[in-house]
Amino acid sequence: MKRLHRDDIYGWSLFNEGLDIDFHSVLWVRPDGNVAIDPLPLSDHDRTHLEQLGSVNTIVITNSDHTRASKSLAEATGARVLGPADERVRLECDGWLNDGDVVVPGLTVMTLHGSKTPGELALLLEDTTLITGDLIRAHVAGRLHLLPDPKLSDKAKAVESLRRLANMPSIEAVLPGDGWPVFRGGGQALADLAAEFD
Repeated sequence: MKRLHRDDIYGWSLFNEGLDIDFHSVLWVRPDGNVAIDPLPLSDHDRTHLEQLGSVNTIVITNSDHTRASKSLAEATGARVLGPADERVRLECDGWLNDGDVVVPGLTVMTLHGSKTPGELALLLEDTTLITGDLIRAHVAGRLHLLPDPKLSDKAKAVESLRRLANMPSIEAVLPGDGWPVFRGGGQALADLAAEFD
């Protein structure tokens, strides 16, 4: 796994040839149990690295299109799996998350609307790092993008969700599930994206 912009945040990726972008997973390493978000399959190297970092206690799925390797990782580690409450009919999870819930101290849930699945989650880590699933992505380095119109269930609601994120001045980094991370100036990148819809 790759260490990201903080010593306690790691990621691993898989290149998607159909979209020409990387899909990403995030691991937050913490003394009271590590949290994995939208986990992809692990290589042997990454599985060993995960064990060295203390394995995983909690898995968060941001939306039903990002189940990825959650089930196999949970079976291998005994981790609990949490997903969006609005997607109960699409997912098998140990618990459900709503807007404002705290997954573990320092990791807060934000429910987004208008994406391709109902109630997609974004996660705010210690007020400075935003982790997104599908709605906010980055096909070009240094810029954020909204999910393409044909995949949005409701563009007006999607833009409203984007504006909510853009109004959070504390965000420094944005780690999308699909595409390039923005490690610095994440709040400005969100504001720039929101301004495209003014």
